[in-house]
Amino acid sequence: MTWGDLHDALVGRGLVAPDGSRAGKPAAAVTGIAYDSRTVAPGSVFVALKGAHADGTAFARQAAGRGASVIVSEQAAPPDLAVPWVRVSDARLAVAVLAAEFERHPSREMRVIGITGTNGKTTTAHLVASIFEAAGVRCGVLGTVAYRIGDEIRESTRTTPEAPDVQHLMREMVDRGCGACAMEVSSHALSLRRVDGTTFAAGIFTNLTRDHLDFHLDMDAYFQAKRRLFDLLPSDAPGLINLDDPKGTALVEMTARPVTYAVNRAADITPGPLSFSLDGLTFDVRTPRGTLHVRSKLVGRPNVYNILAATSAGVALGLPFDAIEQGVHALAGVRGRFELVSAPTDGVTVVVDYAHTDDALRNLLETARPLARGRLITVFGCGGDRDRSKRPLMGAVAGRLSDLIVITSDNPRSENPERIIEEIRLGITPDTRRDSAQGLLSIVDRRAAIAKAIELARAGDLVLVAGKGHEQSQVIGNEHLPFDDAAVAREALARRRTNSGVV
Repeated sequence: MTWGDLHDALVGRGLVAPDGSRAGKPAAAVTGIAYDSRTVAPGSVFVALKGAHADGTAFARQAAGRGASVIVSEQAAPPDLAVPWVRVSDARLAVAVLAAEFERHPSREMRVIGITGTNGKTTTAHLVASIFEAAGVRCGVLGTVAYRIGDEIRESTRTTPEAPDVQHLMREMVDRGCGACAMEVSSHALSLRRVDGTTFAAGIFTNLTRDHLDFHLDMDAYFQAKRRLFDLLPSDAPGLINLDDPKGTALVEMTARPVTYAVNRAADITPGPLSFSLDGLTFDVRTPRGTLHVRSKLVGRPNVYNILAATSAGVALGLPFDAIEQGVHALAGVRGRFELVSAPTDGVTVVVDYAHTDDALRNLLETARPLARGRLITVFGCGGDRDRSKRPLMGAVAGRLSDLIVITSDNPRSENPERIIEEIRLGITPDTRRDSAQGLLSIVDRRAAIAKAIELARAGDLVLVAGKGHEQSQVIGNEHLPFDDAAVAREALARRRTNSGVV
């Protein structure tokens, strides 16, 4: 790939400013697209992005010193820096365009299904991938829990990485024989144009509930970020939309090829009678192409929506019904999503889940309530340096739906965890308590909190450990300390068995 090819792509999108550029040699070979000056190698194009705390242009000299062949920035070149420089109107769109061009547009060589929404993205992505695999199409996954490239599983750095990483990972998928990719598309990624330049075969909207208001500031801005996925869809690509969500109707009106699904409203795709248990879900799915028969190991009403979303994508993309049914049945679960960590012999049920918003916590507790033979015990906290407004809301939900609450630390980051806990407790008032006998404990140390909840559990109780799910660390201050909710819960269960004489 030459710099001339990449420069033409920028010009074609109208991104190059009319003056202030030193474009460089068109025939020069480019070795990569970098947005972090520390990763620049000789021959890289360095794109200076504006971040929350710094402008990447400040690192242009460092990038030049590491061998960058061209600097791309929204700022004009300093006169004393001789490296070729291109000024653009939008650096984030520029890096997306450059990355897609450099990687030879991998999304045009496979079907990419983008999944956005507050809750359900991860499970829906894994369901979509499982359906494609059952149809004989190797499917990669980009999401919160992990990146799957062919047979390789890599740790996820963020739900949707920066554009050069997205395009490079998709190129690896294509090179390893993937014919599809299920991609979680976060609101941050859509706002910051990380998936611009990607050709989507379909888009899925799961729901919109309160989250990330520290970044988006209000719910309208949050929705506008989510809807960008549907703005990016080609006119013939289906948009799979949850019509039970209040924003579903608005999305239908702005989508060229909407396909709707719902449980409580008339829609293109709807379920038959639902059967729930700890063993999973069983129901029919009525579609314009006929009726599917779903048997899933996934638990709870939220997973009905996730299954409907993935099934809708399979139906709209013309996948065989038997592959859709087999794919749904094949997915045993997703790490940190209603993950059962106890054994039948424990006498109590312990579940780990990623729920970290008030709506997700409500869904989790409402799913768990009919499955608990005894009390419902909830262990949770809220992240530091994030949307503070949801803390009392999560407290209110836990108070209304739990019998015993243990409030603890999540990822406190730079905040005082005791202050976070106090803000959660503000939502747990006599009006929001399930009953006057409800217990409430505050234990800052998360390991101790999980252990205490499991120690206090009686036969038939169900303990929910919410908030961190699949995460393998806890962020305290600037440190990322090893921490795994499921492993900690299993250790506490082992001590419980030892203390009770059951091994």
